[in-house]
Amino acid sequence: MTRRTSVPDDFAVPRELTADGFRLEPLEPRHDESDHEAWSSSIEHIRATPGFRERRWPPADGMSLADDLRDLTEHADDFAARFGFTSTVLGDDDRVVGCVHIHPSRTDEGVVDVRSWVRADRRELGGPLHDAVAAWPASSWPFERIPADRPAVAAHPS
Repeated sequence: MTRRTSVPDDFAVPRELTADGFRLEPLEPRHDESDHEAWSSSIEHIRATPGFRERRWPPADGMSLADDLRDLTEHADDFAARFGFTSTVLGDDDRVVGCVHIHPSRTDEGVVDVRSWVRADRRELGGPLHDAVAAWPASSWPFERIPADRPAVAAHPS
């Protein structure tokens, strides 16, 4: 896929979404330790989440904190380049409890894919996160198409 911006140059990218029990903000390198702890404690749970079952992330054997930092830096660079938008999900205590990915589809031009995960010990936030994020792309983002034949955000495993 050719890397191109996925939103118009004059579009003000939403930087926050707040809901009961959590808030989203752009994922950045400063989230590294909390992000690493969140996903590495929940590898099987995340890999069972729709939207992640067919992907190789998170790696079954995990990754180092330094490798995670490189991953977060890439997500932050994509956000700054307006190509892909990855937000961390922070609980009321400001710890990372999950992540939301909004990216151009790898296979369908003009389509956006939205995936999210929550850590296993905060799985009760999976449903509320799904509900909050499911309407967000259509209501707050200028995407051409969000696939009608599959949910904008896959439901989380319970």
